[in-house]
Amino acid sequence: MIGTAPSKGTVLVNGEPIARSPAGHFAPSFPLKLGENQFTLRYGKQEVKLTVTRLPLEPELPKGLAFAKDSLTPAVDIARQPNEPICFSAIAQGNANVTVKLAGQLVPLMPQTSIDLPANAAVLTANNQPMAIAASRYQGYAQTVLLGDLGKPEFFLTVDGKSMSQTSPGSIRILSPTQLEVAEVTADSGAARTGPSTDYSRLTPLPKGTRATVTGYEGEWVRLDYGAWINRKEVQLQKSAVPPTSLIRSIKANQVDGWTEVVFPLQVPVPVSVQQGDRSFTLTLYNTTAQTDIIRLDDDPLIARLDWQQTTPGQVQYTFNLKTDQQWGYKLRYEGTSLILSLRHPPGGRSQKPGDRSQALRSSIQNSKLKIQNSLAGIKILLDPGHGGPEDTGASGPTGYPEKAVALKISQLLQEQLEQRGATVYMTREKDVDVSLKARIDLINKVQPTLALSLHYNALPDNGDAIKTQGMATFWYNAQAHSLAVFLHNYLTKTLKRPSYGVFWNNLALTRPTVAPTVLLELGFMINPNEYEWIVNPTEQKKLVGAIADGVTEWIRISRGK
Repeated sequence: MIGTAPSKGTVLVNGEPIARSPAGHFAPSFPLKLGENQFTLRYGKQEVKLTVTRLPLEPELPKGLAFAKDSLTPAVDIARQPNEPICFSAIAQGNANVTVKLAGQLVPLMPQTSIDLPANAAVLTANNQPMAIAASRYQGYAQTVLLGDLGKPEFFLTVDGKSMSQTSPGSIRILSPTQLEVAEVTADSGAARTGPSTDYSRLTPLPKGTRATVTGYEGEWVRLDYGAWINRKEVQLQKSAVPPTSLIRSIKANQVDGWTEVVFPLQVPVPVSVQQGDRSFTLTLYNTTAQTDIIRLDDDPLIARLDWQQTTPGQVQYTFNLKTDQQWGYKLRYEGTSLILSLRHPPGGRSQKPGDRSQALRSSIQNSKLKIQNSLAGIKILLDPGHGGPEDTGASGPTGYPEKAVALKISQLLQEQLEQRGATVYMTREKDVDVSLKARIDLINKVQPTLALSLHYNALPDNGDAIKTQGMATFWYNAQAHSLAVFLHNYLTKTLKRPSYGVFWNNLALTRPTVAPTVLLELGFMINPNEYEWIVNPTEQKKLVGAIADGVTEWIRISRGK
């Protein structure tokens, strides 16, 4: 419960006094039982009554002769390869006998004691431990070489000698190896995933024009031949008897206005993936066979050497050994059938030797008051004030003050500080307006800043304690942003003597752009009564933006060797 009352006096919840901050803010946490929970808040003569209903997260187990609601799988239409395992599952009471009939084949389903994984966000409260659940789920697998539409499987349930049947919601189709479709990516950046829903992890986005054979379907998702899944709305499907594959021969690199462009001439735009390491950038081409005898790579400000190998049949891997340990961004696109990889040059100077950052942090904190005019000359920085507009207010403090307002204020103050140092600063919003995630990402890709910061204040994670949960957090996604995230986080917490909530790799929309190191900062918890007082204090706000500006300046200086 989050709120505020005058500091003099006592706030009672169900007759018990609760702790409050010096200004009178409060945010106590209470466990909820299943069903209705009654709360009465009192302050002086004022009284507020609340009813909070907790619903079960687990599916309700059926009683008697019935399957649990919406528990039969496949739940959507699916298509698989011949002899590929097809999974069936159902939830029923523990002493049942369950079978599935598909195309005349009877498949027994066995009770499974499965392991339930917590949501990803559980790591934010250190509660991400797996938990075994009871044997109420029945699972089994089948394989078949029959081609075409096999219809919807029929589930049979027997309990205490009584039986019933129910048809699966989804039908099953077995694809013909000689009549596979080809998917061509029509989105500017196709979101490839490890499985057929947005619950699955993202892989390297596929550039527009990428072509791959479809090897499976599941609802609105299609599986591509190199293993990734993509939503149907991001591809165009075409009938083809020939899987799209390519040879590759010569490769050429050239420099274009702050970038090194490497051109990979291909016969077909094939799927790709990227992995960034310490002083290395690895590009993998799928469905590709090398006939390479010559590569042109002149002396380059970024690339020391290019190595390549045919790692498996149909898969070629290119490793760019870099001259700096800090990477500044990359882009991938197809021009016709040629893949263009653009690697961004450092903003000037050379990177320090690996391992020097910790010493640099100690010395920079000792000299944090040093501000050199034009120290950020030639540097472009994009600031993204989180949330905005009437609908997207973000988290709220005890007084109802919204995150969107303080994020904008901090961003505007930081803009002034950075511009005083010579930086060119871009803002995704300069007033209280709604800006979509896509529009924010599009601006980053258009501006191509030296770095981008998305500025936020935190909300309470599920199962968290608002009194105990506090501190600054930093989020990154692409490896090129890791050093910026760690450096800024350590700089701010040590300089400002603020608690650390942690540094997180996180698949957030505003950490995913690849053209520049992009970091999302959560500068404190709006919901924490004591931290909230620091968040809205004008003097502390000035200290905060000064520390962020100093930290950015130091990181730029260290990372480019100046």
